[in-house]
Amino acid sequence: MNKLKDTKFIIIAIIFSLLIILPFVPLIITGISLNNRWPLIFPSQFSIRAIKYVFYENTNTYKAIINTLIIGISVIIIDLTLAIPAAMALERYEFKGKTIMKMLLFAPIIVPPYAAIMGMYTIFIKLGLTESILGVILAHILPSLPYMIKAMMVSFNTLDTNLEDQASILGATGAKRFYYIIIPHLLPSIFAGASLTFLISASQYFLTLLVGGGEVATLAIIMIPFINGGDKAIGSVYSLIFSIVALINILTLDFILKVYYRKKYFKIL
Repeated sequence: MNKLKDTKFIIIAIIFSLLIILPFVPLIITGISLNNRWPLIFPSQFSIRAIKYVFYENTNTYKAIINTLIIGISVIIIDLTLAIPAAMALERYEFKGKTIMKMLLFAPIIVPPYAAIMGMYTIFIKLGLTESILGVILAHILPSLPYMIKAMMVSFNTLDTNLEDQASILGATGAKRFYYIIIPHLLPSIFAGASLTFLISASQYFLTLLVGGGEVATLAIIMIPFINGGDKAIGSVYSLIFSIVALINILTLDFILKVYYRKKYFKIL
């Protein structure tokens, strides 16, 4: 029975691995092909021309990777700072205009962010935030914040306030209750919200192009023109880099989460 279970587990693991790997195969093939055209599945000639261009000839590649990481991580930090108190207020308290407040906070999910950013763009110009990383970071908050708030609301909805009441009776201050009770409970949602926030931020093309004015290079900015009408091979290489950066971000967050829980477990022991 155990051998049968192990065999089933291996088969399922192989199937899931193939489902994850298969979408990258066309990108790899296109990235090393030379003049690959439809309907040919496999190219007649192979070349590392696209790889050489991306990593050696285009000096913006590494700058774009760094900018994408800086912007994505900054947006995560700002979103968390805003989302945690907002989610706490929406889940725990009743106040006038709560429904309207929810509608405003989640409006960017329904209303295209481009509609809102066109109005904000004028303000950004007056404040000197255009063509700057800071302006792009602020613009990326608009489409990503609602998802972070929703993730935090899910955790606050399942957090028993009796735990905080008991800690308060035992003499724990508000800061200690927040650090030792609320934050550990929010961590899975923080991980999920941060991962989604980074992907949303890294994928923004129009907002980054509009606010950055072409001066702020990110992976989306240099990748999409090649995919839409430029060199498909170069676009494929940039797509693979984009996927690797996103995967590294998720694995890093997962590693931090595991280290935190491991330390917490050893403290209890």
